[in-house]
Amino acid sequence: METESEPYVRLATLRQLHRVVAELNTARSLADTLQTVVDGIVVGLGYELACVNLVRPDGDLVVAAFAGDPAAEALITGRVGSRASWERRLTMGENWDGLRFIPHTEGWVLMEDDVPQWHTDGPDPRFEDEWHPEDRLYAPMYASGGELLGVISVDRPRNGRRPGAWGREALQMYAFQAAIAISNARLRANMQRALVRLEREQQALRASEESFRQAFEYAPSGMAIAEMGGDQHGRLLRTNDALCRLLGRPASVLRRYSFSDLVHPEDIGTLLRTSAEGGRAELRLGRRDGTYVWVSLRNSVVADAADGPRFLLTHVEDIEERKRHELQLAHRASHDSLTGLPNSAELRARLGARLCRRPQSVRASAIEALDAAFEGRDGYDGHAAHGGHAAHAGHDGHPVGAEAGGVGEHGFHADGPDRYPGADPFEFPGAPPAPSDGPYDHHVHTVAPATDIDDGTKGLAVLFCDLDGFKSINDRFGHHTGDAVLIEVARRLTTGVRDGDTVARLGGDEFVVLADGLGAADAADLAVRLRNAIIPPIRVDGRAVRVGASFGIGWASCGMSADEVLRSADQRMYIEKRSRSKAHRRAG
Repeated sequence: METESEPYVRLATLRQLHRVVAELNTARSLADTLQTVVDGIVVGLGYELACVNLVRPDGDLVVAAFAGDPAAEALITGRVGSRASWERRLTMGENWDGLRFIPHTEGWVLMEDDVPQWHTDGPDPRFEDEWHPEDRLYAPMYASGGELLGVISVDRPRNGRRPGAWGREALQMYAFQAAIAISNARLRANMQRALVRLEREQQALRASEESFRQAFEYAPSGMAIAEMGGDQHGRLLRTNDALCRLLGRPASVLRRYSFSDLVHPEDIGTLLRTSAEGGRAELRLGRRDGTYVWVSLRNSVVADAADGPRFLLTHVEDIEERKRHELQLAHRASHDSLTGLPNSAELRARLGARLCRRPQSVRASAIEALDAAFEGRDGYDGHAAHGGHAAHAGHDGHPVGAEAGGVGEHGFHADGPDRYPGADPFEFPGAPPAPSDGPYDHHVHTVAPATDIDDGTKGLAVLFCDLDGFKSINDRFGHHTGDAVLIEVARRLTTGVRDGDTVARLGGDEFVVLADGLGAADAADLAVRLRNAIIPPIRVDGRAVRVGASFGIGWASCGMSADEVLRSADQRMYIEKRSRSKAHRRAG
């Protein structure tokens, strides 16, 4: 029996592969391309049956072309399989360097899903690599950007055997070329549609009012004509059906509104600039159900030679999906891919937003240094600058009794030392700019409560959590179990904090909780609650595992950097971890 390892068999396959690939690029339409793909598999790659399952715009896959058996073609062509079912199949069985093979011993679980199939029963294989009628072999096709275009399904090799290394490589190469051909066919179709659309637009510009009305009314995306100038500036005069569908409002109702009535309050400035200047903007418009949709707004100012600008021709394109993808990308950049929690960079950003380089509590010697720096300046009188009242320090060293123009609650003179270059003694390298827009500092400084006694001061608690016993779980049961433990711990931590608190994964088995408005006793109670939430057994694949947790409580305070705050909490965590025995740590 001839085998694919024989050189002349491989050469013949290459010639057939070259021939059918060349035919892929001669198809005139997407449908012709798809049919050419399956015909090439039957003719050139040695399979009796082949079909292409093409991804639809909604994500599901439809049987778009079939070759090899007219009865099977009539049975499943045009039928749809859900994306979820296909993703399940593409993760089952054996991975053959990009191909996915599901042997008949595993494929029985797929008999009840919604993927169209033509497989029949058959006897058990007589030898190891004999093809069984219920074997399944899939070749996914991907676009250059990694997007799934479709899946090639093949069946019944003519030699009755599962393909070897060469047969697999040939099918994989063919699937790659087929993906290119399908992408090119779609591109040609899109270009043809774009050319047709451009031609229609040019015709609309040259046509009469009736032609313009038809182009406006039947445009696939939203169109509107609005007044420009005067008391009714921006009022909608006419809208097409696409815009009415997009906003969920009939044309008669939309004529009561202007775009400024529909736009999201945060985007009103963008709308006004676009309306005044023409051009393009991306903003949100309100739907009838109270939700907002992201649109791309393009305004063309239609001018009258005698009276100047008369109205705006506005094109409204739905970009909700693109915006959703942008938000997803931003979320991925700032969140941990395993647990979904904010990552280290996002944690530092949130923590840094609460801190400035000026400490809340200013030492008396620093105030005296500032007073001395201002002495001798024209019009400056240390006593008068405090409104005739001497600023005195309270029991904690904070200046009290200062009035307007004197030393305020933050311990700085109203004129501000930053008015004079180099006068701020609290700057440190790498610190973010002081949050001040003028002579008065409106930043609410973050204060660290006393650690020895609970004096009622509330601050931003930073709880540094390190899991105890996690490494042994990873080493003993593998990373899959370790990942499942991390996901469950993240869920328990998130459940155990308040809305508005931050739970972040710093890396490895380390987590950080930011909880604002807590006193020393509150933070200690929170650490105990979170530890107790972590220590119950976690079930993974029918197995119960346990981890403990060590918490260190640090406090954010203005004058510190985010790294300094985290380092302080980390050090307290290790002190707490060393203070307990190993067995006690595992018990929480």
